[in-house]
Amino acid sequence: MQLYHHPFSLNSQKVRLTLEEKGIDYTSHHVNPLTGKNMDAFFFSMNPSAKVPVFQNGSHIIYDTIEIIQYIERIAEKVSSGGNNLNLSSREVIGWMHKIQEWDAMYFTLFHVPEKYRLCVSKFLRRVIIARMAESPDLASAYHCKLRQAYDTDDKLKNAEVLRRSENHLVRLLDEVELKLGETSYLAGEEFSLADVMLIPVLARIELLNLEGEYINSRPNIADYWVLVKQRPSYKKVIGKYFDGWRRRKTLLKTWCFIRVRSMLRKY
Repeated sequence: MQLYHHPFSLNSQKVRLTLEEKGIDYTSHHVNPLTGKNMDAFFFSMNPSAKVPVFQNGSHIIYDTIEIIQYIERIAEKVSSGGNNLNLSSREVIGWMHKIQEWDAMYFTLFHVPEKYRLCVSKFLRRVIIARMAESPDLASAYHCKLRQAYDTDDKLKNAEVLRRSENHLVRLLDEVELKLGETSYLAGEEFSLADVMLIPVLARIELLNLEGEYINSRPNIADYWVLVKQRPSYKKVIGKYFDGWRRRKTLLKTWCFIRVRSMLRKY
């Protein structure tokens, strides 16, 4: 099994947390959007959207995050049960997974980047795309679409309404989570589940942006839950190691760059 991912991608983190929690061995491939590695002919042939993560098991290729996670769950359950009486996620867990996935952190993250850094990275990345067009003429039309997408993202970042909608969506989600965690230890009951796997990277992104006071600590149930889940080995391996000391600022800078590139990789 092969996973093509980037360590600062929320969706990549969700998949890697699942793999760690389920104890599934896999080959890790870091895809670096800054070098255009995920925009070469090989990656485009696997995933026309050029987004991460991409999961490959033999000839089977999946690039929808929830589909990847559910596929991993089926593999893990077949191994543990011998293929009989699979104990897959409940309807409640699946409902939370989709609800969390509906919030897109991209514009929320970019709006909290100081403008001078955002503009600097934007100009640099446009130069990278133009260079890739010259290096790979056969992909020139695809790169041109990505370049147009970059300008479209810059325009949206000038619109305060885009940020307002993203913030309101996040607040509604967290308020619902806060209410649920007042009843149970974890998001879908008394046991850790794939719903928690989906939520952890969202909380980690909030903390990375130094916004935990507004969005996490102001909600006591989420604050207690956040302390609890950060003790899990999967969190420490997938996310936590990037947050210690000086690594946190380095992670933030790299995340800004990654998110800016990801905005260029979206389809119209």
